[in-house]
Amino acid sequence: MGKFTAYKLPLKSLAKGSHEFDYTLGKQFFVDMESADVRDADVKVKLIVTYNGDVYDLNFVFSGEVTVLCDRCLDDLHLPIETTYHIMVKYGDSYNDDSDDLLEIPESDNYLNVAYMLYDTVALAIPIKHVHPLGKCNRAMSAILKKHRARATGEDADLENDLIDEMDHMDDGGDSGQSATDPRWDALRGLSSGGDE
Repeated sequence: MGKFTAYKLPLKSLAKGSHEFDYTLGKQFFVDMESADVRDADVKVKLIVTYNGDVYDLNFVFSGEVTVLCDRCLDDLHLPIETTYHIMVKYGDSYNDDSDDLLEIPESDNYLNVAYMLYDTVALAIPIKHVHPLGKCNRAMSAILKKHRARATGEDADLENDLIDEMDHMDDGGDSGQSATDPRWDALRGLSSGGDE
């Protein structure tokens, strides 16, 4: 039995009307997909297929959470997944996915494997930046980053210092009554105000 056999949708055997399918995407699903980002998952998917005799209308509803690494502290970060995906499928001469809304598959295919549709939808629902909410990062990692702050030089130092400054802000509990400004922006503000600087 193949890794994604459970995700084969038997299109040709479906009668006209609505049909419901349920999937659970766990850690093994993402391991099989060779996903480097998702470390664990518990995502429920409800698929409703409506067939009118010509076109299959597929509506996916995703609900659950995935676990990824925090970009700042490298601790586990649990992210909610609440999203939907819709596509229409019909039989044709050959495979054609030129349209975002319509997928054409060869008449010889008895089923449609939806595993990659499921994976892609979850992957797109995960934010690009994986970070804990303010103040929730691992404090030990924050301390280590602060310790190495003085050793960095050049462009890497700028990136690291920006990260550390943000973590310092988080560790202080947010605003300290006065917001720090970037001197580069201060110089630009002086130009826009028409001042003689």
